[in-house]
Amino acid sequence: MASTVVGVGTGVFVIAVVWIAALVFGMMLLRASGSAKLGVIPVGFLALTITLVLVFFPRSPETTPPFKEIEIVDTLFIGRYILLAVAGAVFLLMFFMLLPFHFLEPVHAKALRTH
Repeated sequence: MASTVVGVGTGVFVIAVVWIAALVFGMMLLRASGSAKLGVIPVGFLALTITLVLVFFPRSPETTPPFKEIEIVDTLFIGRYILLAVAGAVFLLMFFMLLPFHFLEPVHAKALRTH
C-alpha cells in the first residue's frame, strides 16, 4: 500500500480522470450540431469499458500482506467528542438566547408625507 494517496490507490484516480475526461468530451459533443451529438454514446461506452476493465482486472491482488501494519489509535477520541458536544451545546444555547433580541427589535414607522 505504498502507492496510496488519502487511502485510495492509483486506480481510483485513473477512473476519476477517465470519467472527468468523458464528461468534458461529452459536453463538447453535446454542444456540436448535427449527428456529432451522437458521439456522446461511444465516449460513454469507452469510459464504461475502461472502468469495468480496471475494476475486474486489478493490477495487484486483493489479499492482505502477511505482516500486520502498525495501528495508530486515537486515545483522545472520547474527549474530543465531549468537547465538540459541549461547544455545540454552548453555540445552540447562545443562538437561542440571542434570537429574542432579533425578533423583539423595535421597528419604527416612517412618516407617509413630510412637509
